[in-house]
Amino acid sequence: MAQFEKSRWADNGFSRNYRDEAEIYLPQRRHFIDLALSFYGHFIAGNRAARILDLGCGDGLLIQQLLQSFAPEEVTLVDGSDAMLAAAKARLGERGDIRFIRASFQDLLNQDPLPGNFDFIYSSLAIHHLASTEKKDLYAYIYRHLAPGGSFVHYDVVLPCSDTLEKWYLSLWRQWITEQPDLGKREKLLLIPEQYKGNPDNVPDSLEAQLQMLKQIGFDNVDCYGKNGIFALFGGSR
Repeated sequence: MAQFEKSRWADNGFSRNYRDEAEIYLPQRRHFIDLALSFYGHFIAGNRAARILDLGCGDGLLIQQLLQSFAPEEVTLVDGSDAMLAAAKARLGERGDIRFIRASFQDLLNQDPLPGNFDFIYSSLAIHHLASTEKKDLYAYIYRHLAPGGSFVHYDVVLPCSDTLEKWYLSLWRQWITEQPDLGKREKLLLIPEQYKGNPDNVPDSLEAQLQMLKQIGFDNVDCYGKNGIFALFGGSR
């Protein structure tokens, strides 16, 4: 398994730049968050004792938005980056119902530091750093940590099924960046779409392959909940 400590995400400066610029170069990031929140409201919010896990939590944006509308019993945020966890703590503050854990995906699989099972597990733009067999191992780990009736929702980049579609999807991504108001960062950020699989830290798989992984592991209600170019929101339940 690729070591988190050897990736760019272990560099606090790189993580900080990602956090600060994500709104500019991630197409419809807020839309995907809204979809995840809608899913939570429809399927999970009725459980007053819900326990939430955010894997690769970044700056905690999803959890901040969720807590504005819902009141789960407990939230656990996990990230391998000190800079990301610091940003999440600054965003969410100190609360008795929120736990922060510094751990890479390797740490989760090798040491399993998570406290019990969860009703809602979310991950955003992190699992694509794992190779196919590693993704399946992590999906199986997630399944084991889902409470009965719980759901996993995953927002990530996915590999298109053909070069023809990939070229179109990347053009849509570049168009999004070009239309953003921050002119000073535009030229630099226009290089990012090519890195989604060109960077050695990134190993995207197709949506179809990952849905099949979830089904093989035993997830129910496996589906894609939303898609825009190479970005997709998908998952399943237990």
